[in-house]
Amino acid sequence: MKYYILILVFLGLFSCKKSNEPSYGKKKITKQIHAGKKLMENNCYVCHNPTTSHDDRIAPPMVAIKKHYISKEITKQEFISSMQNWIEHPTEENSKMPGAIKKFGVMPKQYFSKETVQQISEYMFDFEIASPEWFEKHQNEERGKGKGAGNGQGKGKMKGKMMQEARVNEDTLSYSERGLKYALSTKAVLGKNLMGKIQKEGTLAALAFCETAAYPLTDSMAVVHKATIKRVSDKPRNPNNKANKEELGYIKIFKNNTINNSASEPIVVKNATNVSVYYPITTNGMCLQCHGKPKEQISGSTIEALSKLYPNDLAVGYDINEIRGVWSVSFKK
Repeated sequence: MKYYILILVFLGLFSCKKSNEPSYGKKKITKQIHAGKKLMENNCYVCHNPTTSHDDRIAPPMVAIKKHYISKEITKQEFISSMQNWIEHPTEENSKMPGAIKKFGVMPKQYFSKETVQQISEYMFDFEIASPEWFEKHQNEERGKGKGAGNGQGKGKMKGKMMQEARVNEDTLSYSERGLKYALSTKAVLGKNLMGKIQKEGTLAALAFCETAAYPLTDSMAVVHKATIKRVSDKPRNPNNKANKEELGYIKIFKNNTINNSASEPIVVKNATNVSVYYPITTNGMCLQCHGKPKEQISGSTIEALSKLYPNDLAVGYDINEIRGVWSVSFKK
């Protein structure tokens, strides 16, 4: 009998896990996700996301772009070429969306590789993409005014899950999903304000915004979510954003995932009372105006302003789709 007891104790010891052991988001998806989906969410959703209300937008949602650029007659390659052409030459004359130009202005030039634009365009063409809750009503109103577009959304060959603007009950979310939601909603608020500054006042005004307003905005989102939200980096601009030893380890994991072309899931670390979630900060074209290569993507006037504000700045030299740090989100269980 005592041998059975010893065996049970032995198994019990090895079945226990450390309470602060990190876990990596479980992959429940069996089908491979198109690479363009992730690229679109990272590079385009800062301005073109499907969850922002109609009145608070700084750019049209991606579904609107799809509907204006895709008709029944257009081929996949023609659509990809038109997207490549727009990214390379974002001018009023080159746009197929005069209403968006009138409302939002011309999109600032972005720096994306042709491969990135191609993958995003392929995903947009082949799949049904997320649509704002208000979009169908808005489109019907525009059709009533004689401004209707083609049947772009119907071009999709595979059905995507439509996003709703309604708030998701957080009790139904996993810790990973909850932390990611907090990080991405904060990213959206920062991105919206930052892009608005770039569009209306230029890169220098955006730099001043980051220096004075980024922290208060992040803190306000932390209050909304009842969480601690930080952005930390191995190459910080502001010394207050320097990653600690644990965070540096997570940054290394995400960088290796990028090198190996593997998807990065949120890293979840739990203790007795709190949960911490880490998610990568990935550079996009907009980032390079202040975080790219000096004298290539970063202008001389911006370099001068950066040297005054951040004499020990390390956050330069990046290209698109590189890991610049992590979101660190902590909340009570």
